[in-house]
Amino acid sequence: MAVLRLPPLQTKIENSVAFPLLAQFCDDFLEYLAPNLSVSLCWGSVQSQLSQCAGLNIFDCHKVDYQEKQFAQGVIPTTFMRREGAPKERELLCGRLIDRPIRPLFPAGFYNDVQVTASVLSSDGKQDPDIMAANATSAALMLSDIPWGGPIGVIRVGRIYGQFIINPSMDELSLSDLNLVYACTRDKTLMIDVQAREISERDLEAALRLAHPEAVKYLEPQIRLATKAGKHKKEYKLSLISDTTLEKIKSLAEAPIEAVFTDPTYGKFERGEALDKITQDVKRVLEEECDEESLKVLPKAVDTVRKKIVRRRIIEKGLRVDGRRLDVVRPLYCEAGNLPILHGSSLFSRGDTQVLCTVTLGAPGDAQRLDSLVGPPTKRFMLHYSFPPFSINEVGKRGGLNRREVGHGTLAEKALLAVLPPEDDFPYTVRVNSEVMASDGSTSMATVCGGSMALMDAGIPLREHVAGVSVGLVSEVDPSTGMIKDYRILTDILGLEDHLGDMDFKIAGTRKGITAIQLDIKPAGIPLDIICESLEPALKGRLQILDHMKQEINAPRTQDDRNSPRLATLKFSNDSLRRLMGPQGALKRKIEEETGARISVSNGALTILAKNQSIMEKVQEKVDFIIGREIEVGGIYKGVVASIKEYGAFVEFNGGQQGLLHISELSHEQARKNSMYMLLSGAVSILFILSIYVLLG
Repeated sequence: MAVLRLPPLQTKIENSVAFPLLAQFCDDFLEYLAPNLSVSLCWGSVQSQLSQCAGLNIFDCHKVDYQEKQFAQGVIPTTFMRREGAPKERELLCGRLIDRPIRPLFPAGFYNDVQVTASVLSSDGKQDPDIMAANATSAALMLSDIPWGGPIGVIRVGRIYGQFIINPSMDELSLSDLNLVYACTRDKTLMIDVQAREISERDLEAALRLAHPEAVKYLEPQIRLATKAGKHKKEYKLSLISDTTLEKIKSLAEAPIEAVFTDPTYGKFERGEALDKITQDVKRVLEEECDEESLKVLPKAVDTVRKKIVRRRIIEKGLRVDGRRLDVVRPLYCEAGNLPILHGSSLFSRGDTQVLCTVTLGAPGDAQRLDSLVGPPTKRFMLHYSFPPFSINEVGKRGGLNRREVGHGTLAEKALLAVLPPEDDFPYTVRVNSEVMASDGSTSMATVCGGSMALMDAGIPLREHVAGVSVGLVSEVDPSTGMIKDYRILTDILGLEDHLGDMDFKIAGTRKGITAIQLDIKPAGIPLDIICESLEPALKGRLQILDHMKQEINAPRTQDDRNSPRLATLKFSNDSLRRLMGPQGALKRKIEEETGARISVSNGALTILAKNQSIMEKVQEKVDFIIGREIEVGGIYKGVVASIKEYGAFVEFNGGQQGLLHISELSHEQARKNSMYMLLSGAVSILFILSIYVLLG
C-alpha cells in the first residue's frame, strides 16, 4: 500500500510511503489524499488459467467498480435496511469514466481477470471524487505487478464567463458552460467526456489543448511513486495468435471475406451471415486436417483477417463496406407524433439503426431523487435508454441496470439538457424513453435525434433541435516507431467500422455548438491533432441531420388534440391547498380515484396530470369547488344545495362558501314551495350579478 497526497489543482507529492497494513492481499492498494477529500482505491488481480479466459472479450476480464458509501459524508443510508444496495447510476458512470482510459493500455492478449475497486472514504461534497479516483487507479496500476502501459493523467476543465478553470469545484461547475473530462498519456489522448452549453468547435479545441499539458502534470508523481514503492512487473503469458496460424487461416478466408466486403448490397445481417458461413467453411477444413491449435484461435484469427481487409480498403481506396464515401451520412428517416396517445413520440432511422423515443411529462414531485456525495438532490430530466437483444437479432435475458445502457442514456441526456427551458419557465418533470428497434452503429446519437423530436412533439419549448453523429478513425501505424503514418476519418460509422476501427467519437450538438461528447478508443492513444481534426466532419454530418429533422418538426407542437395528455400548474395559497388535500390527503386521493388524474402539491403550486382534456376539466371543476376562485361579476359557478327553507335555499359553492338563493329568483313567475323542492334537488348553476344569485336552470 502507498499513500499519494495531492492538493487540489496541484501535482506535487508531499508524502508517499509504503504502508502494508491495509488490504494486504490486493496486488496493490493506494490511498489518494487531498484536503477534505480522500479516495481510497484497491486494485486487485484475480489470476486464472489462460484456458479459462481464452476467447473471452477483454470486457469480460477487466472490471472497474466505483463506490460512494454514505459514511463518507457522515450520513446513515435512508434505505429500509440502512445500508448501501446495488450500484447507483452515478457509481456505474464513474466506473465507466475510470475504465475507458485504462483499458486500451493493457497489452494485447492479456485476458487474466483484473478488477479495480475505488471507494470514497471521506468527502465534504465540494469536489467531485471521480477525477481523483481515476488518477488513483492509474497510480495503483503503476504500483502493481500487472502489465500496463501507463501512467495516465485525468483532469476536469470548466469555463466560467469565457475563462477556463482547471479542476473546478462543484459550485464552480454549476456556473460553468463546460464540463470536460480529459485523460491522456504523455503524448496521446485516451478519453474525452464533455457536457456543454453549445460550445463552439473552436472553443472546445482550445479547452482540449489546455487540458493536455495540465493532465500530463499528473504523470511524473506517479512514476516517482512507482519507482519508490512499486512492485516488479510479472511476466504473463499472453493469448496471441502465432504468425504461422494466422497466415494459414488468412490463406483460406481472405478471398471470400474480401468478396463480401466489396459488395455494398449486403445489409448488416446478410453480411454477417455470409461471414459466418466463411468461418464455418474454414473450420471444416481445419477439422479435416486435425489442426487443433488453429481451431482454438479460429474466431480471433478470422476477426483479425476481416479487420485487415476493411482497414486496407479504407486507407488505400477510401471505400467502406456499404459503398459510402468517407464523409457521407447514411439515409435518414424521421417521424414525429407517431404515437398520438402519448405526450410526445418520434421514430428516427439512420441506415439500419432505428430508435423509437417517447416523452412523458410529470409533476415537479415526480423528479428523481438522487443519493450521491456530490451534485443536486433531485433530477427533473431523465433519459432512459434500452437496448433489447432483438435489436441485433439475438436472444438474451433482460436484467437490471446495464452499464452500457446507463452510459448511452446519460450521454444522450447530457446532449439534450442544454436546450431545455429553465426550471422557472418549465417546472415539470420530463422522462424520455429510448427503445432501440435496430442497431447498426451509434444508437446513442440516434437517441439524441429521436429524443429532440419527441420533446418538440410533446410541446416542450426547446430552444432548437439537437442531433448527434459518430465519427470513426482508421489508421496505419509504422511498426518500427509506433507512430501513425496515414489515417482516414469516417463520418457516421457502422457497427462493423466501430468494431474494426480505432475510435468511436460521438459528438452531439445544435447548429450553434456542441452539447455532449464521448470519445472511446482502442489503440494506446490517439494524437490530439487527429481528434481536433475530427470535429469538422462531425459538424458537417450534424448539420445535415438537423436539416432533415427540421423538415419533420421545426417547432414545439401546440396541444390541439383533446385526446392527448394534459398537464396544468395552478397557484394557490397554502390554506387553499390544505383544504384541497383534506385530512391526511383524503380529498386529494378521492379526486385521483374518481378521475384517474394525478395531483401533486409543491411550493404553493398545484400540478394536475390528466390523460385527456375532458378529465382535466373534471379535475379543475372539482378543485374549483373545493378551493374556490375569485368571484367575478358575470361569472358562472356550480354549487350544491346545502339546505332548503321556506323563503329559498342556501347554496354551497366556490370552496365552501354559502349564499342564499331566494325563492323569487327561481323563476320569472311566482314559485310555489313544491316547485322549489323539485328545482333545487341536486346541483345548480348560478350567475353572480351584484351580490344577487339567479338560478339558470
